[in-house]
Amino acid sequence: MESTVKFFVALAVMCLGIPSVLTRLPMNMGQFIRAVQQIEDAHPRLTALHVVRSLRRQGGYDDPFTEHFLKASNDSSDYNASMPNPELSQFIRHAVHHKVTEKGREKGMVLCGDGTTVALGPVLLGIEAGLLAGTGIPSESLGVLTLAQTLGYSFLKSPYQKLGPDGCWDNVTFPKVFTLSGRASFAPDALINGGMDGMLLGTHLSSLSSHAMRLSTVLNGYYRQDLKDTDVPPLLISAFRRDNFGNLVNISILQDQIWASLSVFWTLSGEWHRPLGMDSIIQMGLKHFSQRYIECPAIIPRCQWGARSYRGSPVQLKLPLSFMYIHHTLTPRQPCRSFQKCAAEMRAIQRFHKDDRSWDDIGYSFVMGSDGYLYEGRGWQWRGAHTRGHNSRGYGVAFIGDYNSTLPSRHSLRLVRERLANCGVGGGHLVSNFTWHGHRQLVNTPCPGEALYAEIQAWKGFRLRDISGGAVSQAELLKANQSDTVIIN
Repeated sequence: MESTVKFFVALAVMCLGIPSVLTRLPMNMGQFIRAVQQIEDAHPRLTALHVVRSLRRQGGYDDPFTEHFLKASNDSSDYNASMPNPELSQFIRHAVHHKVTEKGREKGMVLCGDGTTVALGPVLLGIEAGLLAGTGIPSESLGVLTLAQTLGYSFLKSPYQKLGPDGCWDNVTFPKVFTLSGRASFAPDALINGGMDGMLLGTHLSSLSSHAMRLSTVLNGYYRQDLKDTDVPPLLISAFRRDNFGNLVNISILQDQIWASLSVFWTLSGEWHRPLGMDSIIQMGLKHFSQRYIECPAIIPRCQWGARSYRGSPVQLKLPLSFMYIHHTLTPRQPCRSFQKCAAEMRAIQRFHKDDRSWDDIGYSFVMGSDGYLYEGRGWQWRGAHTRGHNSRGYGVAFIGDYNSTLPSRHSLRLVRERLANCGVGGGHLVSNFTWHGHRQLVNTPCPGEALYAEIQAWKGFRLRDISGGAVSQAELLKANQSDTVIIN
């Protein structure tokens, strides 16, 4: 009975949390990796397995559930790394131990250089399971410890609540406090991000013949910044998290892993039972999970890139819409390849639209950076100011940069052409047979640039407008006169 009580208390603290003292250090991935390096430097004989095990235990992930799936790690040669100083020890506990307070403050995660937020617990659990692969731990350990336990517990305790939400940091330069953007589920975005990262890193490490590497090297390689045009999935970096996870995961196997996690949960709690309708609840939950985290691209929210508030009251769109309008921003001429640069460009665009043009907000619905992420403008629900006379009929999507003679990266194009489009249709924001248009087809402007306009003409669903305002199919494009006399709008 006592062990059961301790198990429930540990699980409740992990999911809902209790207040703790804030560390003075910034809660970002760079600081966490520096902390790992300090531990490695202080204990040069430690293996990556010893370091990661010490970190996850320091963060409180030594409950009966976790130890069940990592039972092979409890050997006589095991020992913990001591923390170099008390402040570092406090930082590790604060950064790793996940919890959500009653005020909607989420803890136990860090801001990554790519602008996303990641819970470190699942990352460390996935790495440890990957390093232990082939040593006798249960075969499902990696999937259970990274994602299945989070999803299973969420489906069990709150079956009809959507997963998520995301949230924002108080300061992206020196992050300290993270506040959720809505009612917390048992699977907020940071836990899901950490679960995907843990599964990807664990799978990669399990395939290596040697584990003679430093943990900090593994983390530095995965969470690096500044993409190149040639960087595309399956390159193992956090900016390609959803692409790589979508290629890796098998939903049927994940469903089995959820059942395995629930089975252990019920056994440890002494309450073996299978609630009526649990099968359909899991299937419904996984459908939502797939749509939100695999089919849809990651979108950096307004509060994360530092958006100013809307002037006045936004106008809600009547969904679903029938069009997607493609733009380029023209300036800056060079694409942004990091979160810091793209976020700065978003603020500059909003400043230009609001202050110079006296619009209520940034005009675009979404903006595509070259850092692997889309950025939220006015979003799915609110009417934009992107395509004069057509703002109520479609979404305006802009690529940051000048695309008269060059194209955005292949990955950026695919995110808009496939992932954003599928997300819009699957979420009920777009009709299934929606039409792509270039800005110049509707307004007297050279936007979205010669090269980008030529590119989108090959996209499925592109239509060339005729003089009467109707649409011309792709097959008729060869007969169309595409010469335009244009001026900047």
